[in-house]
Amino acid sequence: MAYLAYYRTFRPTTFDEVVRQEHIVRILRNQIESGKIGHAYLFCGPRGTGKTTLAKIFARAINCESPVNGSPCGKCATCKALSGGAALDISEIDAASNNGVDEMRDLREKVQYPPVNGRYKVYIIDEVHMLTQSAFNAVLKTLEEPPAHAVFILATTEPQKIPATILSRCMRFDFKLIPQSDLEGLIRSVFDRTGKQYEDEAVAAIARAGNGSARDSLSIADMCASYSQGKLTYDDVNTVLGKADFEAVGEIAAAMVGHDAGRALSACERVLSTGKGVGVLLKDLLSYFNSLAIAKMCRDADKILNLPAAKYSALKAVADGADGHAILRATEILASAEGSLRYAADGAVTLENAVLKAAMPGADYDIEALLARVAALEKAVKEGVKVAAAQPVAPVRTERAERPQAETAAHFKPQPELSQPAQPKHEEKPLASPAAERKEDDGVQGQLFESAMPAQPQNVGSLSGGDKATLFGRFIKMFRTTRRNAVLFALCSDLESSFEGDAFILSTTSDTVYKSLNRADNKAFIAETLQQLGVFEFDIRLKPKGEDKYEKAVEELRRNFGGTDVTIK
Repeated sequence: MAYLAYYRTFRPTTFDEVVRQEHIVRILRNQIESGKIGHAYLFCGPRGTGKTTLAKIFARAINCESPVNGSPCGKCATCKALSGGAALDISEIDAASNNGVDEMRDLREKVQYPPVNGRYKVYIIDEVHMLTQSAFNAVLKTLEEPPAHAVFILATTEPQKIPATILSRCMRFDFKLIPQSDLEGLIRSVFDRTGKQYEDEAVAAIARAGNGSARDSLSIADMCASYSQGKLTYDDVNTVLGKADFEAVGEIAAAMVGHDAGRALSACERVLSTGKGVGVLLKDLLSYFNSLAIAKMCRDADKILNLPAAKYSALKAVADGADGHAILRATEILASAEGSLRYAADGAVTLENAVLKAAMPGADYDIEALLARVAALEKAVKEGVKVAAAQPVAPVRTERAERPQAETAAHFKPQPELSQPAQPKHEEKPLASPAAERKEDDGVQGQLFESAMPAQPQNVGSLSGGDKATLFGRFIKMFRTTRRNAVLFALCSDLESSFEGDAFILSTTSDTVYKSLNRADNKAFIAETLQQLGVFEFDIRLKPKGEDKYEKAVEELRRNFGGTDVTIK
């Protein structure tokens, strides 16, 4: 006899052998035992979850002379007749190749003939969503009121493509993806019955690759059994699946979360040079980062991942040394690159750009990159890196356009000669020196910039009109150049500012922002920041939401064009 693939050899023949789908099996069993057989069923769900298999079992069971627990006995004359390949009472139609109106008209004529061996004549229409609109119309009336001996079972992976008039005439059963634990049990039983030796980690890898499909899992298991002559190992499964080497992928991931762009790019190039496809490597990286997140967050990660001990130890070491924000950011960047890969002219460039972006948070200005840099800095401080506590740390900035005008002017201002007199005491100094020296510490990537703060706070009386006009901008800049969390910067960005005498007033229409800024720790930090700018009186107020937007626009003009007389007419 010709060789049969695993998924055909071990296809269930009774309800007891079906993997999961208990909710569907129970309903079908109860209908068989009570004799309440419907005339039209719709089996829908992902591929490889048992739709056609259950349809065949149900077709034989309703014709069986003495069903056992709802399943066909396989011993009676009817079961033996229906188990053959030429069963006349069970017709399986492939709608993908018989999707025309003529085929459905022919079915409508044949359905009138009574069954030959059993009580029911069953029509299994697979991939029914492939029928044309005319074909659906041709079978519509027959599907609604078929002869008493006819039963229709429609199977599809895309129920949304079936007309509502068809759906309303069927009992719908939604099949679920099969959990990994059940797939592992299925694969083990198949290997045990065939005498194939295996490692538990290899079975887990096959089940993960099956993605909830029993047929896909058994097909992969069939290939792996043919590949390995002896005991099936985890590495054998990875080789059959065409995955990149686990250690090589781990090296790329470790460099990405460690912000070592050079090592990440070099490791990526080495993997691609072996002939691995860009899409394969990208999927392997996404899978590895998913495992990193599980190892970082879950207590029983070793049981969930079910990796060999050495590989799990290496994965756990990378997860323990990585920040959660870095793992999340890298995963999002790689997921975005996977979507862009199908439209890219050069996939390698897309992948390497994503690797570099994840490994270089200093070159990215989104909030996730900022959080990753802040987390890296906090970790460095905890480990003993010497950072001046009184001097805030500024992010790397390269665009001149992002610097305030006062800071840029101070940067390019000619330095005074030694013989010249000293500058006045109250001359304004820039909050962050653009020429600050870089400090590089072992184990910490990126650059730390020192910001020059005023040695003594200015007296509030010394604030001129121009100082008051630019005070809010300098106040916001203080948050951008400090290593304090970025939440305060986000909260204060949309505030409105004004002066009542020497008191600095901050206003907002958001009740949430108002309550957050008035918390004791936040208010104390704002007070400390304003004191460094020479302001010792301030207040945070909640404005009515219906305040005139015109007055807000005028106030913004006054703030942006300090020293200019703005007349309201």
